[in-house]
Amino acid sequence: MSAHPTTSPAAPGSLPGALLKNRHVSGWLLASPLGLVLAVFLLLPIAMIAVVSFWGATEFSIYPDFQWDNYAFLLSSPVTYKVFLNTFKYAVLTWVFTLGIGFTVAYFLAFHIRSLTWQIALFLLCTIPFWTSNIIRMISWIPFLGRNGIANSTLMSMGVIDAPLDWLLYSDFSVILAFVHLYTLFMVVPIFNSMMRIDRALIEAAYDAGATGFQTLTNVIIPLCKPGIMIGSIFVVTLVMGDFITVRFMSGSQSANVGRLISNDIALLQYPSAAATAVILLITVLMVIGILLRFVDIRKEL
Repeated sequence: MSAHPTTSPAAPGSLPGALLKNRHVSGWLLASPLGLVLAVFLLLPIAMIAVVSFWGATEFSIYPDFQWDNYAFLLSSPVTYKVFLNTFKYAVLTWVFTLGIGFTVAYFLAFHIRSLTWQIALFLLCTIPFWTSNIIRMISWIPFLGRNGIANSTLMSMGVIDAPLDWLLYSDFSVILAFVHLYTLFMVVPIFNSMMRIDRALIEAAYDAGATGFQTLTNVIIPLCKPGIMIGSIFVVTLVMGDFITVRFMSGSQSANVGRLISNDIALLQYPSAAATAVILLITVLMVIGILLRFVDIRKEL
């Protein structure tokens, strides 16, 4: 009676077993579901935008083609450079103010509040405005900053000014103010996280060595907070450069940034032109992030 061949389990030394025991292979297998999600919902839409940016458009339709007309028009138009310069202005000014406010708030929470309970309570207090919509928080400034708003009425009643200040609303001031209000928390969180990781013995050692409070801040605390500062800077800069609704409402449609340029093209059904502008904006933002990442190893924070 002949024996039937049977299938035996893979030996420990077999190729599949060896591959599964390999750390790199198992790591890739574990990351593959997330990689698939990112490919479908992130890389594929970006690729589609890049493809559409080379298409042509008429007044009423778009047609598949491969042409450089959209990029040639954008890069040869002085309006494009003016709008990008305005976008950088908003991003830089917002970054400066959010960094100053965010670092101060994080420093106060990390080094002046000793109780963990109070730290958590005050940190949650900072997040209360974020429990509502961005648009609601943004337009809430309009009745406050308006010509007959609370700010002008208070200043006039105190005798500080004789006439209402027109530049409080529908100006670059109101745009920057709204940006700072919307995005300061994105600077507070990573800086606070970095400060909480600082070994307090290093600060005590600096004081024991005769360092002043300012010297301790500049030579110990700020260098150790660089990863958090860079993460917050990336968040703020990218969010401001891609925002368009804030500029539209708070400037009264008198100013523009790249986001508004894209929004206007979409409203006019000029999708290839909007896609080309989006690609240029994406490249610009990636270049800015690349420059920021050269100043610090962000992997230490992650």
